[in-house]
Amino acid sequence: MHWHAEFAWLGDHMAADVLIEADGERFTRVTPGVPAPPDARPLPGLTLPGLANAHSHAFHRALRSRAQGDRGTFWTWREQMYAVAERLDPDTYRALATAVYAEMALAGVSCVGEFHYLHHRPGGEPYDDPNAMGEALIAAAADAGIRITLLDTCYLTGGIGRPLQGPQLRFGDGTAGNWARRVDSLYDHTGKSGRLHARVGAAVHSVRAVPREQIGAVADWARQRRAPLHVHLSEQPAENEACRDAYGMSPTRLLAECGALGARTVAVHATHLTDEDIGLLGTTMTGVCMCPTTERDLADGIGPARDLAAAGSPICLGSDQHAVIDLFEEARAVELDERLRTRERGHWTAGSLLAAATWNGHYGLGWPEAGRLEPGSYADLVTVALDSPRTAGAGPDHLAEAAVFAATAADVRHVVVSGREIVRDGRHLLVGDVAAALDSAITAVTQEA
Repeated sequence: MHWHAEFAWLGDHMAADVLIEADGERFTRVTPGVPAPPDARPLPGLTLPGLANAHSHAFHRALRSRAQGDRGTFWTWREQMYAVAERLDPDTYRALATAVYAEMALAGVSCVGEFHYLHHRPGGEPYDDPNAMGEALIAAAADAGIRITLLDTCYLTGGIGRPLQGPQLRFGDGTAGNWARRVDSLYDHTGKSGRLHARVGAAVHSVRAVPREQIGAVADWARQRRAPLHVHLSEQPAENEACRDAYGMSPTRLLAECGALGARTVAVHATHLTDEDIGLLGTTMTGVCMCPTTERDLADGIGPARDLAAAGSPICLGSDQHAVIDLFEEARAVELDERLRTRERGHWTAGSLLAAATWNGHYGLGWPEAGRLEPGSYADLVTVALDSPRTAGAGPDHLAEAAVFAATAADVRHVVVSGREIVRDGRHLLVGDVAAALDSAITAVTQEA
């Protein structure tokens, strides 16, 4: 299998006339400056490594447009989210997630990190297969042709010192030990079943949802398996206040004392941090996933991404609740939000933002062998049109800037994941009519009973 890219971003520079060769799932050779062989598939435009969406809640996609009608707050939005969560079962979740992951594929995403806490039946009773909902998500990723890291989430309390209630009962396993026993079976099954598109990691939902004495058990599970560990961190000032009232410290300090920070950990949002928090995350090389389109949709605030990166935290990107699914928009928002915060320009280069959308995200999801156009890396690529109304006129010296600051998901033309073409000329080859699939799946879980 080989492709010939008009232009390709090779991590530290842009190259023209790039022959990209693969054997099975991996690239074998990437050669710039060569004429196109007659049997190579042409890739007009700019070719990038596959994008990594490091933070997803697939079922939140059903809230798009429905949750924008009233002023509300994060907490009133959450009530709408719970209403959708109540209606999902393994079959409807697989259908919805397949459509959402297909939308991601159309946007150039080759790998998703699914932050998964919707584990059990309404009321909290396990399914006959306790991992039926997680299995539905793994199957959905295969149906859509992308890879997945299922970040199985420990979610035990409805707030610090408060029990789970109502829809939250679906999330809980009672204790971190029960959570670990359930996820062990999923981890073992995924590892032994030949499902090469899927890996299993861990997540602490938040310091609100996992008591101090149980956080360490989740971190230990991930450490023993060398698996990624993700956690929602300081998304809301109320979370920080509750943590200080209960434990006398910030959520970041609490995670540090529980052994939950480190190079395999990714803190999601990290919006309301102190200087001490930033230092703790940076010195432990804890990654940070910024989700700007969600953070602005929910009026959460602008996180200190530039300060975190300077302190030592790799930055990756996620579309979270999927108000939009567009990693180019997430990437440019990191820079543009920083401009609003500081009233200065030029905090990030286009190349560093492309790295956040590609290799950094794959590393944070436990796929360090993906996210680069180089021999040995997974054969993932996405080609962006340079002749759309948004990208037309970009000169050869400014193509990275065109991708980050001008292109949108609508400019993605071709997507290859693990050597397999899944999007051609803007059409999903496995799902077909993605809009119809989304409409059907969302209607099934939002219509009144």
